[in-house]
Amino acid sequence: MRRVAQELGVEAMSLYHHVTNKDAILDGVVDMVFAAIKLPGVAYDDWRDAIRARASSARSVLSQHSWALGLMDSRRNPGPATLRHHDAVLGVLREAGFTLAMAAHAVSLIDSYVGGFVLQEANLPMTTRDDVEDVAGDILEHLPADELPYLREMIVDHALRPGYDHRSEFGYGLDLILDALEARRR
Repeated sequence: MRRVAQELGVEAMSLYHHVTNKDAILDGVVDMVFAAIKLPGVAYDDWRDAIRARASSARSVLSQHSWALGLMDSRRNPGPATLRHHDAVLGVLREAGFTLAMAAHAVSLIDSYVGGFVLQEANLPMTTRDDVEDVAGDILEHLPADELPYLREMIVDHALRPGYDHRSEFGYGLDLILDALEARRR
């Protein structure tokens, strides 16, 4: 609390007029992150479109705040934006005919996918096409010529292909998940 007060240029004791403790600050920060994610809603005719838009929004917000990934699921006192968010996602799934158990499975699966993809993106040693070419070139340079043929093929014939962008894998994976959930829903 002292460090937060110092950053804000106030006395630590004055913070307690606004929040009860550090956990309340963390709960509020998480609630602000959830508030930034677009809620799925009735604007979509198909549940998949609603969940796809929500997952894309979550990915975008969490890409800007990847530090929040571990914090979001650790809070015991969710704020109003967090509760509205979870209710809206569950509402889309339940209204689409998912059983309660299937809705729980869907939320867990989709959120794990989004979080995992964001974490992977945040840690990849490349962000631009030039970075991809540099990293791929370094790997290929040290890759024994006759060994690991499938890895070589993936790098040369896929990752280095003109127009390939690893970020596009998000949509492909999300569509697979949504298609599988639709099959199970029926």
